[in-house]
Amino acid sequence: MKKEKRTAGKLLMILMIVFFYLPILYMIVFSFNEGKSLTTFTGFSLRWYRHMLESDDMMGALYTTFSIALLATFLSTMVGTVSAIGLSKSRKLVRDLMHQVDNLPMMNPEIVTAIGFMLLFITFRVEKGYMTMLLAHIAFCIPYVILSVMPKIRSLDPNLADAAMDLGATPWQALIKVIVPQIMPGIVSGALIAFTMSVDDFIISYFVTGGGVKNLSIMVYTMSKRVNPSINAISTLMIVIITIVLVLINVVPLFVAKRQKKAEIRKRKVLVPAALVCAGAAGLFVFFQMGGTKEARPFEGETLHIYNWGEYTGENILADFEESTGAKVVMENYDSNEQMYIKVVNGESYDILVPSDYMIQRLIEEGYLQKLDPSRLDCMDKLADAVKGLPYDPENEYSIPYFWGTVGIVYDKNKVKLEELEREGYDIFLDEKYRGDIYLYDSERDSFMMALKALGYSMNTENQDELNEAYEWLVTCVQTMKPEIVTDEIIDNMAQGRKALGLIYSGDATYVMSENEDMGFYLPEMGTNLWSDAMVIPKNAKNPELAHAFINFVCDYDGAYDNSSYVGYTSANREVMEDLSGEGGDFEGIDAYIPRTGNELDEVFVYNEKIRKVISNLWSRVKIAASNAS
Repeated sequence: MKKEKRTAGKLLMILMIVFFYLPILYMIVFSFNEGKSLTTFTGFSLRWYRHMLESDDMMGALYTTFSIALLATFLSTMVGTVSAIGLSKSRKLVRDLMHQVDNLPMMNPEIVTAIGFMLLFITFRVEKGYMTMLLAHIAFCIPYVILSVMPKIRSLDPNLADAAMDLGATPWQALIKVIVPQIMPGIVSGALIAFTMSVDDFIISYFVTGGGVKNLSIMVYTMSKRVNPSINAISTLMIVIITIVLVLINVVPLFVAKRQKKAEIRKRKVLVPAALVCAGAAGLFVFFQMGGTKEARPFEGETLHIYNWGEYTGENILADFEESTGAKVVMENYDSNEQMYIKVVNGESYDILVPSDYMIQRLIEEGYLQKLDPSRLDCMDKLADAVKGLPYDPENEYSIPYFWGTVGIVYDKNKVKLEELEREGYDIFLDEKYRGDIYLYDSERDSFMMALKALGYSMNTENQDELNEAYEWLVTCVQTMKPEIVTDEIIDNMAQGRKALGLIYSGDATYVMSENEDMGFYLPEMGTNLWSDAMVIPKNAKNPELAHAFINFVCDYDGAYDNSSYVGYTSANREVMEDLSGEGGDFEGIDAYIPRTGNELDEVFVYNEKIRKVISNLWSRVKIAASNAS
């Protein structure tokens, strides 16, 4: 019986190890995948490691992660250790009070701490960036150091320092040569916890950073919005670095003990420098940059601040722009137009924004944008006619198109017939033949567009009865069809043929079809959303002249080609659009790449704050209905 229990225990332990480490192994294997898919291995390649090493953003994020972690660990360990020693000599009332204060940050949800730091920096008008992230990391690491050091201090003889001073030691010598060696295990433990917490942190870092400063967790979050296997490469590099640190921490003391036969205290002295040297070497490795003599360029030494969607720029465009102009580009990323709007309203300064059509209309109406200077632009003649003069900016006084496209249905040709799509249109999402085999996109605007178009209404309707009908249509869909409500994970899932059909942006459908020839894209004749994301210059931009230069660069053939071929969304540059979709182009034969024009039922979203709130509330209720149905 005991033997069976031991066998069962071992089996459970093995299963737990497999559960924890199999995803890591999976990620490492796919970091060497030749293709872009995150789920299908197509061949061995170092492609994504090369992309990682050539990416200034990724290398910068890796450097920021380790430099902040090392500095925060060193400073928080010193402050935490001194604080713990001081508290041990304080009165009981003060000591108990400070223990409660110390425990509070660890008990608080991270989001509360993050918002607190953000409001603090905003209140005192501290410009967010590297220093604010470092200060926040030091602050949230200190309680963990105190927590680790205090038990060791309690175990000491309270008269130890006095005895050392009676024997002739100064207070400083008593601290450094007597107290600190005795509590060194607690200090090391606190330092390792602080380092781990700093490297791992996302939520607090996300709220306190600015100026384009990103650590690795923010970078991975941004990259995960679209298919980017470089996530696997940079995560694997992190695992390698941490593994080396752990090996050194465990092996070096044993090696020293075996070779030199030193005392235990000697081993502890070797432990900390080994870890710090290894982590420092990792930081220096990722910080290494090649320099050289460069010719004077028109914007030498200037900085362009861009606020753009995550994973929405080509592989080389920023580096090429920096090379040609001498300027430095700092790019921050957002997840939604609303997130971008909040920062703009709060007065944060950027030189370029890339909002969507309806948000551009809102920014114009509220006076947050400046008019473009036509004398500084040479790009208008290069743009496709269909993407110029759209309702939100009919004269292109404020905006220059960046990407454009439609919203349609991606479908598996082996499961869904084109004739069915032509007959049913969006109502195919109510066809019980595909129950449990569809994706809905988690976007209130696009989901209500689908429902309103299915009912024969305008997607810009202000009629409450029509909105209520669309709500009922969506509720019927989620209750009877059991759809999976997703965002960007639809891209890789449909590329793998996981479901029969789903609502998707045309640019994402382009990628799906390029990865899987069995996938198709259909735009119902009842109309769709003809969307456009465009470059604009905020009123408080610090460098509008450089912003105009960047707009020209992006709209020029090379910049537009780099952008569109990498991201997969339709270029506003007419020649690039034709070349990429034409014979020999990256998207030859993929009809999703070229947006439909000429259908009178296709519309551009119009901003209406009252209707936006109504739709947002109704969509929340749709998702609750979906949750209850499941």
